[in-house]
Amino acid sequence: LAYYDDIFGSKVNTIFSNRSNILKAIKEADLVIGAVLIPGATAPTLVSKEDLKLMKKNSVLVDVAIDQGGCFETSKATYHDAPTYVVNDVLHYCVANMPGAVSLTSTLALTATTLRHGLNIANKGLEKALADDVHLLNGLNTYDGKLTNKPVAMSLGIPFEPISF
Repeated sequence: LAYYDDIFGSKVNTIFSNRSNILKAIKEADLVIGAVLIPGATAPTLVSKEDLKLMKKNSVLVDVAIDQGGCFETSKATYHDAPTYVVNDVLHYCVANMPGAVSLTSTLALTATTLRHGLNIANKGLEKALADDVHLLNGLNTYDGKLTNKPVAMSLGIPFEPISF
């Protein structure tokens, strides 16, 4: 967790993200942004419905983790045409696929990051590209009809089979 003292982002303090510190932070915050990612898994719930009672009236929760199930108990996916709702006097913004609001920019950012992987696959073939790049290999979910990503397998309750060439 990081505290900022103004809208210009002057950093004041960084704290460990544990239950006690989260509860302290949400009592003081006007805006809480939940951005938890556990690759292949559902996001953990960090703020319960009961915890909302500790928050200031008209404070805001933004759940960036909504595409992985959300990290606030009261999160439910919304859309750009009706992006907000209120629970216990706390405004929620839980738009699924937030990058879709800036589709050109997000597409350019994604392709700038992933193009090299596509080129490596095209130039080397899939198996060689995977063997040469641990990051590409870690992003593989299925291969030859088998689920090869352990976190995805665990979250879905499907057998995991490590990839071998």
